[in-house]
Amino acid sequence: MKVDVQEIGACKRRLDIEETPEVVRAAWDRAFERVRQQARLPGFRKGKVPLSMIKLHFADDVRQEVARRLIPDVYRQALEETKLDPVEEPDLQDVTLEESTPLKFSAVIEIRPSIVLGKYAGVAVTHAPRPLTDADVDEALTALQEQHAEFRAVERPADIGDLVIMDYTLTPEGMEPRRQAGYELVIGRGAVMPEIEEALIGLAPGGTRTARVRFPDTHPTEALRGKAGEAEVRVGEVKEKVLPPLDDDFAKSMGEFETLDALRTELRGGLERRREQENRQALESAVLDAVLAEHPFEVPEALVVRQVAHQIEHAREHMRRQGLDPDRLPWDYPKMLEEMRPGATQAVRRALLIEAVARQESLEPTEADLDAEVERLATASSRPVPAVRALLDKNGDLERMRSVLREKRTLDFLIERAQVTG
Repeated sequence: MKVDVQEIGACKRRLDIEETPEVVRAAWDRAFERVRQQARLPGFRKGKVPLSMIKLHFADDVRQEVARRLIPDVYRQALEETKLDPVEEPDLQDVTLEESTPLKFSAVIEIRPSIVLGKYAGVAVTHAPRPLTDADVDEALTALQEQHAEFRAVERPADIGDLVIMDYTLTPEGMEPRRQAGYELVIGRGAVMPEIEEALIGLAPGGTRTARVRFPDTHPTEALRGKAGEAEVRVGEVKEKVLPPLDDDFAKSMGEFETLDALRTELRGGLERRREQENRQALESAVLDAVLAEHPFEVPEALVVRQVAHQIEHAREHMRRQGLDPDRLPWDYPKMLEEMRPGATQAVRRALLIEAVARQESLEPTEADLDAEVERLATASSRPVPAVRALLDKNGDLERMRSVLREKRTLDFLIERAQVTG
């Protein structure tokens, strides 16, 4: 076998591969025999068709059999010989496959970048932890109060903050009108076009109004983007928001709290834990960004695309958990790829750099670390440790857990050595 490797990018290689005629001939012979064992022709029993007839009637089957088995095998041998580790399946090009002649093809692959580590311990960063204030607690308490607000019917004209139940007819220019009855919205939340919200303000129950509208250029339906139209609205009911008083009775309705002060104390504890996490994440980002600034390197496009796909699937799964069907939405994947590419590229760079530092500093988690994490999950779920480990191993989550532990140890290492100033 001959393998010539060409560097066509920081993370891209072209392998020009050639296998000898002898290997090809042997592969062809094996393919003839495999096809012959399954071949059927009138006048011959299965597996007894003469070789000459196989060549005449099943040449395409034989060729496909050779290609299916020989090319992947030769490609794997070429990877072993060159010590290359692709991050994605190869792009096979210029394949020449004929009986008793050399097999020739090119494989374009992407590989992980070779990261030459420079300064990563002791980087200087600026980080000022955000304290939790009484105003933050008050804001959380107000949000809780808002969540338990009631809407009560009134006869006055609608205003911002009111819940309106309306019928509407929306007619884009040159298109059929769209009607809906009993549509509910809170004015000011931006659930509909601003022209419709403005038309509702000042309308009492039974009132109607017509307004000109313009669909946004980012509208999910391509045919409506930038199109003008007309909206006719009729208000059926107007309901104003009534907030419950913030008192001890409100606290009791939230759970086992005897007083409003007890509820406030519970809220503060949760907010403090969340703020600690936010401050830690901000510090991690600052340190990682500083380390990345010392290490410019490109990343494989395949890993970026994979990261985007992971984020999109995460969003789709989030919708499913909310009872929504993501397939009912128009997903513009090429546009999403371009919009998400910068963030995905940065995420891949961070992950690769963390791996490099972990290898350099021997920060890989031990089996004891992994066992402790599995035991923690088993305790939290009240399940036997062996059962939890078996499930994690089956789903591939053990390796993900190992990666998370590696990342945590590496971040701890970098943060402990960073020169942090406020």
